[in-house]
Amino acid sequence: MVTGRRHGPQRPYPRVARVNAVLLEVLAEELERLADVDERLRLVTVTGVDCDRGLQSATVYVASLPVDVAEALEDHRRLLQRTVGAEVRMKWTPTLRFVADPAIAAGDAVEQALRRAHERPGGLADGGPA
Repeated sequence: MVTGRRHGPQRPYPRVARVNAVLLEVLAEELERLADVDERLRLVTVTGVDCDRGLQSATVYVASLPVDVAEALEDHRRLLQRTVGAEVRMKWTPTLRFVADPAIAAGDAVEQALRRAHERPGGLADGGPA
């Protein structure tokens, strides 16, 4: 690691990426605790966090977001933000917004397309074009 006199050690990745990783860990742990209290949060999986450059807001990606889970996350949003504020040393606590992870939906679409290709006559299962 290269060090400079004025700026200290250079980080291997940007600050926002480090904040995203810490928020992911804190939110996943807190949601696990909340699942004991609120059964709607039992199968919630946090797949990623994406803070804006100013760290004012953070988009939290969850594996799936049925209506009841979305309501539960909104009900507990302030508690989750308070937990982030208490456990992460930041100037401001970002406003959390929960959304379904688009990568999960894209993966499901690819999987369904592959299944259809295998089921068709002349598809991948019959030695057809790959």
